[in-house]
Amino acid sequence: MRQPISIGSWPVWRQLTAADPFGRAAAVRSSHSASLEARTATADRVVKSICPYCAVGCAQNVYVRDERVVQIEGDPDSPVSRGRLCPKGAATLQLTTDSGRLEKVLYRPPHAREWRELDLDTAMDMIADRVIRTRRDTWEWEYDGLQVNRTMGIASLGGATLDNEENYLIKKLFTGLGVVQVENQARVCHSSTVIGLGTSFGRGGATTFMQDLQHSDCIIIEGSNFAEAHPVGFQWVMEAKARGATVIHVDPRFTRTSALADLHVPIRAGADIAFLGGIINKVLTEEKDFREYVLAYTNASTIVGEQFRDTEDLDGLFSGFDADVHQYDETSWQYEGTQVATSSGDRDVAYERRLAARRQVNPAGRGEKFGSGTAALDGDPRQDPTLRDPRCVYQILKRHFSRYTPEMVERVTGIPQDVFDQVCRHLIEASGPERTSAFVYAVGWTQHTDGSQFIRAASILQLLLGNIGRPGGGIQALRGHASIQGSTDIPTLFNLLPGYIPMPHAHRQGDFDDFIDGDAARKGFWSNLRAYMASMLKAWWGPVAQPENGFCFDYLPRITGSHSAYDTTLEQLKGTCKGYFLLGENPAVGSANARMQRLGMAKLDWLVVRDFSLIESATWWKDGPEIESGELSTEQIGTEVFFMPAAAHTEKSGSFTNTNRMLQWHHQAVEPAGDQRSELWFTYHLGRIIRAKLAGSTDPMDRPILDLTWDYPTEGRTGEPMAEAVLAEINGWDGDGRPLSNYNELRDDGSTTCGVWIYCGVYADGINQSARRKPGQEQNWIGAEWSWAWPANRRVLYNRASARPDGQPWSERKRLVWWDEQAGRWTGHDVPDFEPTKRPDYQPPEGAEGVAALRGTDAFIMQADGLGWLYVPTGVLDGPLPTHYEPQDSPVRNPLYGQQRNPARLLRPHPENRYQPSGSEPGAEIFPYVVTTYRLTEHFTAGAMTRNNPYLAELQPEFFCEVSPELATERGLEHAGWATIVTARNAIEARVLVTSRMAPLRVDGRVIHQIGLPFHWGPNGYSRGDAANELSAISLDPNSHIQEVKAFSADIRPGRRPRGSSRPAMVRDYQRRAGITERTGTEV
Repeated sequence: MRQPISIGSWPVWRQLTAADPFGRAAAVRSSHSASLEARTATADRVVKSICPYCAVGCAQNVYVRDERVVQIEGDPDSPVSRGRLCPKGAATLQLTTDSGRLEKVLYRPPHAREWRELDLDTAMDMIADRVIRTRRDTWEWEYDGLQVNRTMGIASLGGATLDNEENYLIKKLFTGLGVVQVENQARVCHSSTVIGLGTSFGRGGATTFMQDLQHSDCIIIEGSNFAEAHPVGFQWVMEAKARGATVIHVDPRFTRTSALADLHVPIRAGADIAFLGGIINKVLTEEKDFREYVLAYTNASTIVGEQFRDTEDLDGLFSGFDADVHQYDETSWQYEGTQVATSSGDRDVAYERRLAARRQVNPAGRGEKFGSGTAALDGDPRQDPTLRDPRCVYQILKRHFSRYTPEMVERVTGIPQDVFDQVCRHLIEASGPERTSAFVYAVGWTQHTDGSQFIRAASILQLLLGNIGRPGGGIQALRGHASIQGSTDIPTLFNLLPGYIPMPHAHRQGDFDDFIDGDAARKGFWSNLRAYMASMLKAWWGPVAQPENGFCFDYLPRITGSHSAYDTTLEQLKGTCKGYFLLGENPAVGSANARMQRLGMAKLDWLVVRDFSLIESATWWKDGPEIESGELSTEQIGTEVFFMPAAAHTEKSGSFTNTNRMLQWHHQAVEPAGDQRSELWFTYHLGRIIRAKLAGSTDPMDRPILDLTWDYPTEGRTGEPMAEAVLAEINGWDGDGRPLSNYNELRDDGSTTCGVWIYCGVYADGINQSARRKPGQEQNWIGAEWSWAWPANRRVLYNRASARPDGQPWSERKRLVWWDEQAGRWTGHDVPDFEPTKRPDYQPPEGAEGVAALRGTDAFIMQADGLGWLYVPTGVLDGPLPTHYEPQDSPVRNPLYGQQRNPARLLRPHPENRYQPSGSEPGAEIFPYVVTTYRLTEHFTAGAMTRNNPYLAELQPEFFCEVSPELATERGLEHAGWATIVTARNAIEARVLVTSRMAPLRVDGRVIHQIGLPFHWGPNGYSRGDAANELSAISLDPNSHIQEVKAFSADIRPGRRPRGSSRPAMVRDYQRRAGITERTGTEV
């Protein structure tokens, strides 16, 4: 007989009768729950780690029992995340321990229908053989008569959740092998940031850090859904709002960020420059700029040469445009009385004149060296401190932006004038000596054919308003991957060496000295390029690198144009690129024109895919869309495929660089299972095997790989290279082997070794500074003893500008760093971004060069003139000033100029990459709607790390499109039904979400509807769907080579897309109706 249950044991009774009516404590505890023991309580140890998803860099505590990870929680000590995790971070336990992760190497022989298991050692040996064979078969000593020392037969594309140490070895190994097609997710995500911020200020990273947003008086979030894409970082916006700040969200969609903002501003996707240009015009015409700051710290007073012609003169073009090649000659953009090393032009033309005048440099993405450098500037530009000269930068800005009136802003963007006026008022009133405002953006700005200029426009605004280098000010670039900042700092990018040193370009003559003469600045810290470069070459080639041989400079392969990720796709289609490494990247659904990515891989001889599970880039040959449509046949595809299971962040040690430029160390908690290995392991052992096979070779092409320093210690069951040993090399040491403390200690004579000069100091005193974990609550708001930020552990860049020219704070409320006259040095809350003992009134002696040429007021120490650049005389290939152009595919005619599109945009015409008519062009009406893509809280990038996670797949189970009720009525779309979205590239289907969050806008007298598409889906995983990137074209920003996927035109129709061969037939029909040919959209 059952015993009666006492009413006192009922939780509901205890709630009603005890002091816990809401059931938040012991009242609701049952006898069963009281007997449970938390997994954290029984753990053997707790290991410190960092979340591998977005770049907020949330700290984690990893709990281990019996050599298994049993729980992952937020670390409350972190001054960044304060113990919080978003849904993805909270699901990392399942990410790392899920039984769906593969543990065995899989191999697909050429033309085979199925995978088979392969021994790990055998697979590594086979891959090494293929690298050696392909390299030898495709080696080029010369290209068009120029020395290149390279192979175009091998390429690599990596993800941005790789550790810094992994990226460093990848770049080092592949460069030693002569591979130039080395790319990373950073190319397709935030490369525009490097150009936009770098050319404006001297460094290509965020000027501030997330925690500093709490001190902002106004925050404008644009090009970002901060609350959903970076939820934990958004807490600092809410801190600011609680302190009285005004939060403004400018976005095509009304999102959770909008709901928490004081003002939501709907905008047409791709029209941001018109909006920002309107604010600039308001500031200039009403003289609301922070004049003392502008005169002291910007190039506003600098006189531009009389040859310069603006878009006002040439209806949307700047002077120097060559319509035949779609490129600008920057000569006419220069300051009067100076010569600046341009970022475009043929490096072989007038070679001796280039060395003398230091002008011509490579056109292939050269502006990215501004990530932590500048252009060479010779001469002293003339200045007008009254700002009245019509050719001074200030007046050029006024004239350039004069047509960006509130009326024009409304015509272009769809933003009503009264709403626009509110934004201007809030921003201007919250800027000045006593107040500061911040801009926050993400890939909603970067992924456009003029994305670099979006960021330039915000940079101009922040300089005019005096918000750079000051607490609560700045520009926060929200990067979307755990170490995408690190992936550009230690670049697995074709055009950069570590620390934003440019890759050498092929030319008829050119040694180490010529390279330095062509790229080093005369003034500022970039003048030390020789020391940075020599120390890096010493790190790579050790004792072989000597001054007499240019530190093995000739071992570096040469680039001859663009070799970016999208150019690699074209090389695959042409049959030039034979072998491809995918290291945590999924271009089969994650890159623009995903169909073209798969067709390119179908032309390869071999493919190596490293990931947790069988992503679409590993299985396209078996079950991809082209197999279903009959365009490809598995048996006819000769690509040999190796799938290598990857280790998770809990199974390896290393550092991530978050969006604050902060390196944070994550410690290995457990060893990986089976054949799972880290990229560090894979790269190190692949290099070891290749070097062993080539040992004894006398072929000159093998010397760079054989002379490479590759003696890293290993540990554990798997022989994992010690990540700290790699970090120590990144940091560098002096001739006696002592770790260096900062980049000022680097020398150009070969006596110092440093793999990445901007990271010098991360291993100061032989201590892993990135592993520091002093709790945030025990520090001030800077949090300088939690991890380490580049450069030199500074958290706010250009913070010399936080003080007046005389060195004293602009106001007590906004103190950051200041000059201490008694101590004779700069001091403050942050590490001064300035020479610590240089007086504010210092004036360099005549003829001074290098750092000594910086004045005591030159706050932008990486710039050639020490100033923030409102106007960029070189470094931005599509113009010295931001200009509104329509996206490559747009249903709207450009109301501002006769020039419709960015004239310097990079196009890749191809039968599989057709462009569409735009604006008033015949056929544009076939694609009448604007598409924009975005991220969801529960998913991550191309979805490989979330669609295979049951928790996250359940939260967002299906691909969908967001449309307004008006568009749904116009096209007959039903809520929760199906829609087919079509462009000239492909057709996809999605569930329909009818919502007023995506409101129609009135643009230039007509209603424009926008369609929102999350970009996380593909046909594999628990949550499946078509990929949004099937629709997009390969049309690129000329500076960063990033794709335009945030604004393009399309059609939408009710019902599911056709199956089989009917899908490509539908696309061809749309092309026919729109009159699309190989020339469509390629006009200037």
